[in-house]
Amino acid sequence: MGGRTIAEKILSEKAGVERAEPGDILECEVDYVMVNDITGVPAFEVCEEICDGGSILNERIVVVQDHYVPAKDVPSAEQSKRLREYAMKHKTHYYEIGRGGICHHVMIEEGFVAPGRLIIGADSHTCSYGAFGAFSTGVGSTEAGVVFATGNLWFRVPETQKFVVEGSLRPFVCGKDIVLHIIGEIGVDGSRYKAQEFYGSTIKNLSLSDRITIANMSVEAGAKTCIIPPDEKVFSFLRGRVRGEFNAVHADEDASYDEIYELNAEEIVPMVAKPFSPQNVVAASDVSVEIDQAYLGSCTNGRIEDLRIAASLLKGRKVHSSVRMIVVPASQHVFKQALKEGLIDIFLNAGAFVCGPTCGACLGGHMGVLADGERCISSTNRNFIGRMGHKNAEIYLASPAVVAASAITGRITDPSSL
Repeated sequence: MGGRTIAEKILSEKAGVERAEPGDILECEVDYVMVNDITGVPAFEVCEEICDGGSILNERIVVVQDHYVPAKDVPSAEQSKRLREYAMKHKTHYYEIGRGGICHHVMIEEGFVAPGRLIIGADSHTCSYGAFGAFSTGVGSTEAGVVFATGNLWFRVPETQKFVVEGSLRPFVCGKDIVLHIIGEIGVDGSRYKAQEFYGSTIKNLSLSDRITIANMSVEAGAKTCIIPPDEKVFSFLRGRVRGEFNAVHADEDASYDEIYELNAEEIVPMVAKPFSPQNVVAASDVSVEIDQAYLGSCTNGRIEDLRIAASLLKGRKVHSSVRMIVVPASQHVFKQALKEGLIDIFLNAGAFVCGPTCGACLGGHMGVLADGERCISSTNRNFIGRMGHKNAEIYLASPAVVAASAITGRITDPSSL
């Protein structure tokens, strides 16, 4: 019998079995389950039906208001109110508007995420937590409700792909460019229901923010989860922050992988995913289309490191007269840090609009919805038809550096050209 991957080890431990093989169906104990203002109410409805008045596992439940915040209309306000009432009734971990932020960043900042944990969320980008060595994945509200009530959920053990990235990155190239490059190579179904593991000198040298971006967008290649082996950067971040104990898990040296991909970091350039697919990837220098909106934020690229790189390009410059730039810090903590560092002043002086944490524009909800025929360069994760507004609008996915450079010139721009 050969060695095991990280995903196989975590799922076998959570299922209480000695060994898990790809394809096995296991019932596993879940450490935490997260829901937001769109997915939370139906999850609580399922849970209450199962429990029939009994107690729920409230210490494992994290509730975050983040998608339609602030409420854009009466229906979204009513949905938010119902979620608030459920969270208070069941005494869950609850993060109100103004006291949290985008759900995935809240989960990380508030210490729920740690190596070796099994975490689910009723949001597809829950896979972000793999940047810390966790097995994390998105589920539906029904599955979340089952975990509210029982603490357990079934999983099919996935095959694992290994990605090895070696070398030094070029200036202005970051985690977003790495993951876009990979999706461009393997396609949106290249990791379908597989786990991804990342290795190599490039990954070791990346900030945790860039690792989160890579894990976040693994689902755009169809991955069930993405796991980056935890190291001292992770352990340092978690000191004084993490809730409870955790057990860091690493793959065996002789672990068996479904595929192995090797990448040279020096060959990766600033990338852009053109409409209408994250796999429609080209070099930013090969795209020169005028834009109407530049969006910096989301669970993919709204952290302080992302704001810093954008501010470094915008300092002393102005957003193009034909462009509106929207800047959305991922959490209240990020917003406060950006204020402290003077980044918000840079954005405001450049002519950008800055607002509190919200997912609104990313899903086409509000706070940045696109009109018929408009083009947006965005640091978000999806560019499907109608994703950020009108079905005839066009979304180009890129890094914070490309977003900022494009906001300055009025057209999609490789930041190195500035």
